[in-house]
Formats: sequence, C-alpha cells, structure tokens
Amino acid sequence: MQARLCRGLTQVALAAMIDKSSGTISKWEKGSQAPESDALDRLASCLGIPASWFLKKTPAYGNQVCFFRSNATVTKEAQSIAQIRLEWLNELSITIQHWIDWPTVNIPNLGKTDHRNISDIEIERMALDIRKTWNLGLGPISDVVLALENAGVVCVREELGYTRMDGASRWFDTDNRPYVFLAADKANGLRNRFDAAHELGHLVLHKAVNNLDFFKRYQELERQAHLFAGAFLLPAESFAAEVMRPNLDTFITLKPRWKTSVAAMIMRCKQLEIIDDEYATRLWKNYSARGWRKGEPLDDQIDFEPIRLLPRAVDLLVSEGGLTKDAVLSALELGASDCEKLCGLPGGYFSQQNFISSLEMVRLKSSSKQHNISGVDRKSADIVQFPTKI
Repeated sequence: MQARLCRGLTQVALAAMIDKSSGTISKWEKGSQAPESDALDRLASCLGIPASWFLKKTPAYGNQVCFFRSNATVTKEAQSIAQIRLEWLNELSITIQHWIDWPTVNIPNLGKTDHRNISDIEIERMALDIRKTWNLGLGPISDVVLALENAGVVCVREELGYTRMDGASRWFDTDNRPYVFLAADKANGLRNRFDAAHELGHLVLHKAVNNLDFFKRYQELERQAHLFAGAFLLPAESFAAEVMRPNLDTFITLKPRWKTSVAAMIMRCKQLEIIDDEYATRLWKNYSARGWRKGEPLDDQIDFEPIRLLPRAVDLLVSEGGLTKDAVLSALELGASDCEKLCGLPGGYFSQQNFISSLEMVRLKSSSKQHNISGVDRKSADIVQFPTKI
C-alpha cells in the first residue's frame, strides 16, 4: 500500500497497469494473498521499486503523530505521500546507521503532555533555550537546516507535487529520532527556512500529542508552531532592537540579514506588540498594494539551505567505507530515483562515477560495531567531525 499511495495511484489504476483486478490488489495489501512471481515483477516495475522491497517486513514506526504544515485545503493524498516519504527516509536512515554514526539527538523537550497547558511565554522561552543549547546566540541564524542536522534531525527536501504542502515532521520509535520533510515546490529559500523552524516547533512542543488531538486542535497546534518559528528566527530582544521604524522599507532592509520574509517580520512585530492591530492592518494593505503576496523583493536572492547529512553519509560509504554504489543501493532496497531524492543526492548519482567529495559531519562506525549488509565487507575510517558553527 505504501508504494501505491506514494505514487498517487488508486487500487483500480494500479490493477489496470499490471492486468489484475482491484480485488486482487486489495488482498495483496491486506496480506491475505501473495502475488505470483511474474505479478510481483510487474508490480515492482510499474511502481519503480525492487521486488525485494515488497517481501520485507514493515518496521514498527511507532504511534507518534506526523505533523503536516499545509494549507487547510490540501488533499489527504498529499499528506499520505509526505508521511510515506518520511517513513521511507527513516528506513534508509536505519540502514545507513549500521555503518555510520549520526549526530546525537539534542532536541530539548518542554515536558508538557497537554499542549493546552503550553503558554505563549513558555514557547518564547523554549525558543531561546534551544538557541542557547545549540550555541546560536541571539543574532540571525545563518543556516537553519544545518542547525537541525547538527542536533540529530534527519532532513529531506524534495518536490512533492503539491504547492499547498509545506512540510511534515515526526518522531520515530525505530531509532527515537526526529525526521523532517521540507517541500521544495514553492522554490523559496526563505519560506523553507521558516518551514524548518515551524517543524522544529512541533518536535519540541508537541511530541506527546496524539492523533486525535492533532486533528481536533490542528489550528492551535499550528499557531503554537508558528509562534515558536517566529521566536526562534527573530528573538524578541535582538530583533526588536533593530526595528526602529516598523514599516515595509525597514523590513526589506532587514530581510537579507535575518533571512526571513517581510510577512514573517510583520507577524513577529505584532506578536511582540511593537505594532498594534490597526497599524498591522495598514501594513498588510500596503503589502498587498505592492503586489508582494505573489512574491516579495529579494526572494530569489536567498537560496535553499542544502541538505548535508544523508548525501555526505552515502558519499562517505562509497569513498571511504569500501562500498560500491551498487552495494549501497542494494542495501537501501529502494529504487535509484527514490534513494537519490530521499538522500539529497544529484539525479543519476548511482549511475555515475563522480563523488560529492565533501565528507564533513558524519563518521563511519568502528570495525567492531559494523554489521555485514548484502555480504559486503567494510573497512573502518577516521572520525570526521560534524561542523557546529551555524
């Protein structure tokens, strides 16, 4: 079912592609019937996934909520695809962790089991506490994604095919680690930074939220994550000190320094009561009059922050770990295209001989900890330090 849903196919559509009935597809997905060898090969070919993938056991991901940052009108299909991509990312990560040590998870937790007991003051304080824990200071954060990866969060960025879906995040029981999906469909580096900070808010504030509360209280959970993102990117004391004249021209001047949108700065000024409701309304009207709702000035001058952890890990396995690209691909048990997208690798990586050539931030496990996967022997390597300067 994962593979079918990830490709956006109904049971009827998939059945037509492999010349089977939708009832047969349903039985396969329920586990009450197994596909014949030739049908399995057709299924794998149509879905672009190795036949071996269908035969392996689905991991126990856990019951944690998958948080979606999306427009209210986004389809359940988009949410399903984002969740499955995170599940596949988790599986790839687990496999790679047989060889490589990820950074230790360092995500402070508010310790509240009910989000309704979280005050806005506590959210502001938590954002500052994380900055302090991660040694980020009170100034602009140069790279939010790098900060997350340094703290042990595994991230992926790819186009989902739905412009109303911005991101998703989830904790997994498989390795007690958080994972973040960032959608690249809107092609806006500033928006992506805010999305990353927003998902961090969910990971910090809402780890104990159950699925029922998530869907019943979605708007409040999103508001809290928004507030956290604003407080994390634009700390009250330091940001307010730079907003001498809270107008659109001032915000445009501050935009390259803080790497946040003018819209986010207006919202932050309102949160901090630098401006009142009436003045905020005037700013939004002026904002619309300038045509900025379709795109702000300088948006195209701030690039997406690169995903580093997974691509460098794969490259390290190939260049220093004694593995061929074919061996890595075989161990990951997904098609080359899915592995390249989920691992942040360039298209065609597994069919090319070139390397990414940048090996910072990950390290191979010592030989005493290594496991033999796909019958491949691996050699140990020197520890490569993970950069901590953001």
